Amino acid sequence: MASTHPWIAKRTLAFDSSGIRKVFELAAKLTNPINLSIGQPDFDVPQPIRFSAIEAIESGRNAYSPTQGIPPLVDKLQKEIQKKWNHEDRKVFVSSGTSGGLVLSMLSLVDPGDEVIIFDPYFVMYVPLVQLVGGVPVLIDTYPDFRIDLDKVRDAITPRTKLVLFNSPGNPTGVTASVEEIEGLAKLCKEKNIALISDEIYSGFHFDSPMCSPAKFNEDTIVIDGFSKSHAMTGWRLGYVHGPSQVIQTMLKIQQYSFVCAPTPFQWAALAAYDHDMTQYYRDYASKRDRIVEGLKDDYEFTTPGGAFYIFPKAPGGSGSRFVERCIANELLVIPGNIFSQRDTHFRISFAASNETLDRGIDVLRKLARE
Repeated sequence: MASTHPWIAKRTLAFDSSGIRKVFELAAKLTNPINLSIGQPDFDVPQPIRFSAIEAIESGRNAYSPTQGIPPLVDKLQKEIQKKWNHEDRKVFVSSGTSGGLVLSMLSLVDPGDEVIIFDPYFVMYVPLVQLVGGVPVLIDTYPDFRIDLDKVRDAITPRTKLVLFNSPGNPTGVTASVEEIEGLAKLCKEKNIALISDEIYSGFHFDSPMCSPAKFNEDTIVIDGFSKSHAMTGWRLGYVHGPSQVIQTMLKIQQYSFVCAPTPFQWAALAAYDHDMTQYYRDYASKRDRIVEGLKDDYEFTTPGGAFYIFPKAPGGSGSRFVERCIANELLVIPGNIFSQRDTHFRISFAASNETLDRGIDVLRKLARE
């Protein structure tokens, strides 16, 4: 094993590259892969939104924007957020993707030694980001049904607890927290004076009930959302963050010296995105959810996802990583659960794929379960 180059900062050694990227590299080597691994919509950015981006580029809107975002988009976001929450102190800015919002949140809120509560399984970026800023991830196990146990959260809180990272609908499970869980978590954070970050990037993909945000119950909740999943703009890097004004101002200060601003032409396109009806796209994903659930229910244990576009079944034989090796040998690309968790018992399927690809994947998974 090669030794670490002496120039490399020690903070980068606490975590490895994303295991998901390694699966993508494997995909490139397969001749006809059944790709149920990637966490992005399988539809393209709708045409009117694409045309708005092209128009912005052709009309010369290619320079830096204000750090907080172009005024028309910020104003539209602010009015929508104010109409929804009517909080006395809630401001918004445009970030370079929701990932950029997460990075700025960690840099703004977490000091070395601060503890951050994360629910396991978790989005792959959460733990490394906490470690990158010197924070201490405190993982709360949510197996087998991926529900939030408020007693576990209360027991995990210490004088060093700085914030809770919450994600619903969740990646990798697709599970949506109940209103009771969300209200309890929001009020507990308020009671303990702990920051609560709600990652709501899958808010559009909420199939069985209306989306509920902890901001409804805690006016200090920091909400991160964006257009990447809802409008298939994953490569356009366009998100937004809203929360208490002092927190938002601190994030903006750091954005000035890091991302500078979100991509300007795509901010103009986001104005068109606001006016584009995406309802049918979301209905199609609810149908895909039903298709994968029906296809796997006789052979796999899983919690039926209520949102996002993932399902997180228990792996036959007990090891998620070994089962994924068998899948890849059959040209099926899925992600081992230990990339998202301290456990290696499950695997993630993304059903953001064509129905034909889903059916091919279901056939392989049934065959492997019955071998």
